[in-house]
Amino acid sequence: MSLLADFTTSLSAARDLTPAEVEAAARALTGTETDDNDKVAFLTALADKGESAAEVAAFARAFRGLAVNPPSLPAPSGYAHGTLAGTTLYLGGQTALDAEMRIVPGGIVAQFRQAFGNLLTTLREAGGEPEDLVSVTIYLTDIPDYQAHGKEIGRVWRELAGPVYPAMAGIGCTALWQPEAMIEILGVAEIPAHRLRVPARPSDLA
Repeated sequence: MSLLADFTTSLSAARDLTPAEVEAAARALTGTETDDNDKVAFLTALADKGESAAEVAAFARAFRGLAVNPPSLPAPSGYAHGTLAGTTLYLGGQTALDAEMRIVPGGIVAQFRQAFGNLLTTLREAGGEPEDLVSVTIYLTDIPDYQAHGKEIGRVWRELAGPVYPAMAGIGCTALWQPEAMIEILGVAEIPAHRLRVPARPSDLA
C-alpha cells in the first residue's frame, strides 16, 4: 500500500475526522493542490482534535522542509532558522546575533552564550529540549581562544542545556558571515512525537 493510501485509510477509520478533512490530507500528501499554509492548518487541526502524537508526526513527515522561525530571533531572509522534516529538526547555523541583528560584545564566552541560546530557541519553538540534540557542530575563528575559555564555556553549556552532550565537532575557519562573529553553531535534533510542535504557520522565506 502506498504512503498516501496508508494515511487516507487511517484517517477514514478515525471517527472524529470528516470526509472533507480526509480529502484535505490526501491533497496535502500529494503536494499538488495544497500550499504550505493549508498543510500547517491541517496538522494543527489534527492536533487540536486530539489525534495521537504519532499520527500528527506521521503527517509532519509528509511535509519536508517546513520552516521553524521563532519570532524572538531576527527575521530570516533567504534562509530558515530551522527546518522540520518529520520529527527531525535541522538547526541552521547561529552566530551571536541579538534581536537587533548585532553581534553581542564581550568575547568568545558571551558569543557562545548568545549563539547557543539562539539555537535552543529554535529547538524549543518546535517542541524540542536540549536532550533532543543528536549532533552539534561549532565553527570557530580562533580555536586557541575557545580552548582557553573552555571551562567557562562548559559552565554556560550546563546552565543552558544541562549535562547533555550530543555528538559534536569543533571546526576552525577563517571568517564567518558577520565580521565580528567568532563562533557559529548548528545542530540536528530528534524530537519525540509526543512533544513535537508543528509551527503555527510557515515563514515567508524571501
